[in-house]
Amino acid sequence: QVQLVESGGGLVQAGGSLRLSCVASGNIFSIDAMGWYRQAPGKQREKVATITSGGRTNYVDSVKGRFTISRDNAWNTVSLQMNSLKPEDTAVYFCNVDGGYYMDSGELRRYLGVWGQGTLVTVVS
Repeated sequence: QVQLVESGGGLVQAGGSLRLSCVASGNIFSIDAMGWYRQAPGKQREKVATITSGGRTNYVDSVKGRFTISRDNAWNTVSLQMNSLKPEDTAVYFCNVDGGYYMDSGELRRYLGVWGQGTLVTVVS
């Protein structure tokens, strides 16, 4: 099975920066798109940024120019560099893998829609 573990959340003042990291583990053969989502209190989860296996990125309008998503295919990691943070960026951030293949007893098996446990980002003014 594929698992995701996030790190890097915390408390920061408005205008500051944080870097979130996520590592995927579990006999992974390939990973499709990776991304970061967030869920603020009382709100629905929203997509923040995604990156394809080829490196194509997509951002929600509210973070464009401030956040940068990147991935390292050799280490199965995805990161989110967050600059110029605002109080409205406060949320639990979740790492997501769209899908891919993993090895199971010598056979390739498909996996879909894996989520990390979330890491809290709090931005105070």
